[in-house]
Amino acid sequence: MNAAEQAIGLATTTKIAAVVNLFKAQFPDARADLAPWQGDRQTQAQVDPHSIDIGFHLPGWSPRYQSRSILVQIRFHPDPTEKSPKIIGIETVGINHQGQAWRLSTVDNWQVVGKYLPAQDIGEKLRQFTRQAFELFQPPDHHPGALS
Repeated sequence: MNAAEQAIGLATTTKIAAVVNLFKAQFPDARADLAPWQGDRQTQAQVDPHSIDIGFHLPGWSPRYQSRSILVQIRFHPDPTEKSPKIIGIETVGINHQGQAWRLSTVDNWQVVGKYLPAQDIGEKLRQFTRQAFELFQPPDHHPGALS
């Protein structure tokens, strides 16, 4: 779901702003889009209501990025016994004029996979951003071992 729609309450709004800042720390030329999904019924029917989705647009297509836009989807599992939903993963997708160029998933060994892969250093910056963003949504007492 669009990050702009999920920004209800200070805690979530602050975390969304922190995700944008983490991304821009790795990719300063990117422009954040807190509403990457269109508001029509067909699009909204396919959007995960338990995610925070942020688009980042690059100044132009680059062979180092193999994309022009990057979609970040932070996915959650709502748990009625918990105060807030639990993060289950982050999907990062590079999009070019042909559609999805590559994908980085925290569920898929944190590897960048796809038809058009970004440069190795860009892939490492994406993993660094994803690790930091994942940490933002972890409970304070959680000590992840699998993220390194």
